[in-house]
Amino acid sequence: MQKAKSIIGLSSKQALSALKKHGYNELEKEKKLKGLVVFARQFKNPIAWILIVAAFISYGIGERLNFWVILFIIGFVILMGFIQEYKAEKAVEALRQIVKPKTTVIRDGKLITIEAKEVVPGDLLSLEMGDRVPADSEVTHALHLDLDEAMLTGESKPAKKTMGETIYAGTQIVNGRCEALVTATGMQTKLGDIATMIQNAEEHTPLQKRMDELGRFLAIVALAAATIILLMGLARGASTGEILIVALALAVAAVPEGLPLTMTLALSFGMNKMAKKNALVRRMMAVETLGSTTMICSDKTGTLTKNEMTVQKVWTPDKTYDVTGVGYRPKGSFKVDGTEVKNLDPLIPLFKGSMLCNNANLVENNRHHWDPVGDPTEVAMLTMGSKAGYLKAELDEKYERVEEIFFTSKRKMMTTIHKRKGGFDIYSKGAPEVILDRCDTMLVNGKHKKLTKKDKEEILKQNLEFGHNALRVLAVAMKETKTKKIPSKDVEKGLTFIGLVAMRDPARPEVKGALQVCKKAGIKVMMITGDNDHTALAIGKNLGLTDEKHSKVVTGKQIDEMDDKALGEAIKEVRIFARTQPEHKLRIVTLLKKQGHVVAMTGDGINDAPALKKADIGIAMGIKGTDVTKEAADMILEDDNFVTIVEAVREGRRIYENIEKFTTYLISRNFTEVILIFFGIIFFDFHFLPLLAIQILFINAFDEEMPAIGLGLDQAHGELMNRKPRPPKEALMNKVNSFIVFSVALVMALISFAVFLVSDPLNQIEYARTMVFATIVAMVLVDTFNFRSLRLSVFQTGFFNNKFLILAVLVIFGVTGLVMYNPSLAVLFELTPLSGKDWGLALAAALLVLVYMEVLKGFRRAFEK
Repeated sequence: MQKAKSIIGLSSKQALSALKKHGYNELEKEKKLKGLVVFARQFKNPIAWILIVAAFISYGIGERLNFWVILFIIGFVILMGFIQEYKAEKAVEALRQIVKPKTTVIRDGKLITIEAKEVVPGDLLSLEMGDRVPADSEVTHALHLDLDEAMLTGESKPAKKTMGETIYAGTQIVNGRCEALVTATGMQTKLGDIATMIQNAEEHTPLQKRMDELGRFLAIVALAAATIILLMGLARGASTGEILIVALALAVAAVPEGLPLTMTLALSFGMNKMAKKNALVRRMMAVETLGSTTMICSDKTGTLTKNEMTVQKVWTPDKTYDVTGVGYRPKGSFKVDGTEVKNLDPLIPLFKGSMLCNNANLVENNRHHWDPVGDPTEVAMLTMGSKAGYLKAELDEKYERVEEIFFTSKRKMMTTIHKRKGGFDIYSKGAPEVILDRCDTMLVNGKHKKLTKKDKEEILKQNLEFGHNALRVLAVAMKETKTKKIPSKDVEKGLTFIGLVAMRDPARPEVKGALQVCKKAGIKVMMITGDNDHTALAIGKNLGLTDEKHSKVVTGKQIDEMDDKALGEAIKEVRIFARTQPEHKLRIVTLLKKQGHVVAMTGDGINDAPALKKADIGIAMGIKGTDVTKEAADMILEDDNFVTIVEAVREGRRIYENIEKFTTYLISRNFTEVILIFFGIIFFDFHFLPLLAIQILFINAFDEEMPAIGLGLDQAHGELMNRKPRPPKEALMNKVNSFIVFSVALVMALISFAVFLVSDPLNQIEYARTMVFATIVAMVLVDTFNFRSLRLSVFQTGFFNNKFLILAVLVIFGVTGLVMYNPSLAVLFELTPLSGKDWGLALAAALLVLVYMEVLKGFRRAFEK
């Protein structure tokens, strides 16, 4: 099916030539020294400055060796942070490019959808309400065209546009439709002139703020501990320079400098993983919030259903027809009582109304498949007419459209006016109850008959029957005029009812299982649809969304009659809202949030944007969503599938659990060394500390960061969707996590100090320190696996199914062996080579911590049951 021959647009060859000449329709990216920016960001970490101060203090007191070692550690920490953060930034940037804005153009006489960046000067755009204008263009045809130009002019009131006027790239069509000739693209547009004004400022998410607060708290604790160590050392007669180095090293050890880096990697990795599952997260805060979602408000069409409309029934006042064929291929037949009908003349008015009052198109591709362009409902009606041998292009040419009254969610109908010899034909389609209110007569056997109240009741009864069978129904009506001028008054009054077109959009088979998963996860699901209540209820029952307790359906009309208190009570029980409008979605999401729910709301239309903004997680449809909803959303479903939402929630829970794991791991590891040094100063002279500053710095810089990253990238353990959502305001370091952190740190410090004691520190201090060093390294090697789950046993999570963690253990083992058994490095770090027996003791000590964690997790599992 093609556009009318009078509208050709560019040919494919011309478009390709123009693309080579003018380049892609995109703004030049602002040139930034991103590498230097990321590198400079490493120095924002206070830990880096503590290390620098420690290095220069070492140099000032003559500790040249410590100076160079600390300087090397500074370089290593900053370089590693730079490399990983730069890679993460690049990954997130690449992720943002996945969403590629698309637009509809007329080329070779056909309506086709292309990426907006492929638009070239000379292209003929076909734009409708909700579309973003991809390039500066001159309007060649317009119907009630209003644009939001606020981003260019600051004017909130929509600007009316008529033929010959310019519409600008980046502006939004808020009413009407148009065709427009592209005059400028890319940096040649008005938007290109002010490109620097649309740069997005870097935003700090709630999760980042909480992590910053945690970092500041830990820094205060670390500095307080370092100050106490310094004063205790001076009181014991230690020299200022030596105890200052230990205090500074301890301050470094107490603060997990790998925390921000590991969080960035975990989030970017998670976002990338979600994108592979068709869930594009646009804002990092969504990752955090997804894990605590308690209510998903979903549209029906395309999300719970396949969005593959096929007309299956046609009802006229004298006959009911079955329509065969599936999909968009224009092949099928019309049957009455199982017998194929050859004479379709009685249906000609219905075919004409269905195809003329229609903005969709079908294009046959190179594989002889039919690609739909436009709304699936309209495509289904177009396909029905083509099965009877009608071509939209021919009808459009024969009956020129001169006016259109647009469909809106409020009007629930659409009307077009077409010129014919001797007058004009008016065609309308829409919700049966709305169309019938505008009809005075009906067409029976080709003749006009008065439409009585009984007739209306019969038609609505048939509509109800179709609805009960999960069929979506549209009514078609018409009116003929003999006026010479285009009708302008009472256009949609005194219509003649032609018939009902019933189509089915089958439920997605995988959604039923996803709804069961939500139920187990403590997540409630609500269907909010513009479709009629009977169709919505039939789909809901089919999917298992409703049960005996939640079988009631509330319509938009009923919502209007409720105050907030009544509606608030209704949403506690009702799971299906039908015949709704965007403002109803906004009211529902507002009340749900007041009730304490964390709400994920889907939307596709331009008017859904306020509800998406109001929701905790706004979810836009990638296929049928408008540019405005996508920009308002936190997440975009590239496949418009409800299952993808559930998978995104699962992934959000995994990411948050991993953040919990590496945070508790890092803090417990760091505080172990603080407690250990406290024990050393309390029970021994300053010269007999269990670890030296250089050894503390080595462990902190080389032995902790890689395992933390491994935990941040870890897979899910246990069935995350069998747990209730976590409270949204719950702190990262809640009571349970805080107990784990400080009790594990205390146990590790006690065991390490016990190893120190049995190693005879008074007579062989270097050996004793080496044993403590080996014990802490062994704890890193063994007990990292403990933190793969804060609930499940280490034997349930496994030892060999996290490749990065295995790599981290091997690297740590190799680096530790190098500094301990290489004579030069051993002297540098004041270590002595250990025997196999010594390593056996160190590993046995580490296993004691593993046993403690197993007991701790066992108690937690028993308590949570």
